[in-house]
Amino acid sequence: MKKVFKLFWATALTLGFLSTSAYADIDKGQKIYSKQFKTICGFSGNVMAQKHKQAEWHDIFYSGKLNEELIKECPNAKKLKNSDLQHVYDFLYNYALDSGNRATC
Repeated sequence: MKKVFKLFWATALTLGFLSTSAYADIDKGQKIYSKQFKTICGFSGNVMAQKHKQAEWHDIFYSGKLNEELIKECPNAKKLKNSDLQHVYDFLYNYALDSGNRATC
C-alpha cells in the first residue's frame, strides 16, 4: 500500500509540473511576435494588438484565422507554427484595444 501511495504522489507531481508548461504564455507570445513580425512589419506588438478588441481577437483565433489575420496586417511575414499560435493569441488578446494594457515591444 505504501508503494502505491508513493507512486500516486510521484505521478501527480510529475503531471503537475508538465501541465504548467503546456499553458500559453503572454511573454512567450510577445517574444515570438518581436522575433517574427516586429522588424518585418515595421511596427510594435502594441500596434498589432490594438488593431482589434479582445472579442475580435477571440473570434479570429477560435475561427482558425489568426495566421491569415497576421499575414493580412503584415504581408511580408511568414505564417506561425501551430505551436506558437496560442502564445501569440494570448499576447494579442491581453494587449487588445479595449484591454487597457500596453505592450512594451
